[in-house]
Amino acid sequence: MEKEPYSLRGLVLYFLKLGTIGFGGPVPLAGYMERDLVEERGWVTKDEYIRGLAFSKLAPGPFATQLALYIGYIRSKILGATLVGIFFVLPSFLMVVGLAVVYLQYGEMPWMSAAFYGISAAVLGIMVRSAYKLARTALGSNQLLWVLFGLSAVGTALLHGEPIWMLVAAGVINLIYVTRKTLFARNKLRLWIPAYILEAIPVLSGSRSFIDLFLYFAQAGSVVFGSGLAIVPFLYGGVVQQNHWLTDKQFVDAVAVAMITPGPVVITVAFIGYLISALPGAIAAALGVFLPVYLFVVILTPFYERIAKHPGVSAFIQGVTAATTGAILGSLFNLGLQTLTDIPSLVIAVATAILLFRLRIPEPIIVVVAAGIGLLLKMT
Repeated sequence: MEKEPYSLRGLVLYFLKLGTIGFGGPVPLAGYMERDLVEERGWVTKDEYIRGLAFSKLAPGPFATQLALYIGYIRSKILGATLVGIFFVLPSFLMVVGLAVVYLQYGEMPWMSAAFYGISAAVLGIMVRSAYKLARTALGSNQLLWVLFGLSAVGTALLHGEPIWMLVAAGVINLIYVTRKTLFARNKLRLWIPAYILEAIPVLSGSRSFIDLFLYFAQAGSVVFGSGLAIVPFLYGGVVQQNHWLTDKQFVDAVAVAMITPGPVVITVAFIGYLISALPGAIAAALGVFLPVYLFVVILTPFYERIAKHPGVSAFIQGVTAATTGAILGSLFNLGLQTLTDIPSLVIAVATAILLFRLRIPEPIIVVVAAGIGLLLKMT
């Protein structure tokens, strides 16, 4: 069978479809792209795809979205990245906003609360499995990275959120360790830290205007490396603990919605934004998270080869990744204390984690089953 020739229209329609039916999180989404665009259609070469994977790991931003934007850019430059980004994110954004409308309208209804009782517990089990996979992939056998991972997990649990200084510290520690032989060569300090980290926007304190929400979520989107779950600790600390925009239950429900919808997991910010300030809040949150990702791709891709080879960049990002991965574990501890309030919810969470470790069950199926269990437990 002859392969379909490449066209920008075809690429955009592909990512519209993937954003509509692509369940399972960043790793499966990346796998779909390889199968469909590399093996079946031949629109992306194997080498281009591998470079895209490395770029998506090096640059800040949710992994699957970063890879999609990278593919759009290498095929059709800025226009390709722009259209791919819009149509990849749009389906899940509309679904999440629709669910937020229903949630606000019927969230206090007994059946809705019962369903989310089961879903929220299952989501914590899913996040345990995702955090484990992310840690194994990102940290490997590097002992220092595992130490930074552990410190970040404990710090996040104690502080009820991970401040940006903890991320920067982890990145700098690993950078200094990796480059220690040349760092103080000839008594000259040779330290390279990405400027965007040093210029991080201060966390907001209670304001809810469109611009303020946009800036807050842009800050979060600028420090996410790898899995979209990495954004959870930052949002929990700012949205729940510091600004009190959402309750613990609402926050866990927001993460649950992201798990049961297709597309990037980080789209949970649209649900959060809608609960804070209706549709303008959802738009501000989504733009804030995804715009930095888009800009990093458009700006950095032309210089990618040179940037990727810089040892300081790689070492800094490895440290940041270790800290963000540990923060996921720490935030799970805090969320678990608030969500797993009885034996049935604890059983649902543990059973979910065990099933995912032992069997390849699609996560949406587990979530649907958990919702049914919640209805049975709470409505009978």
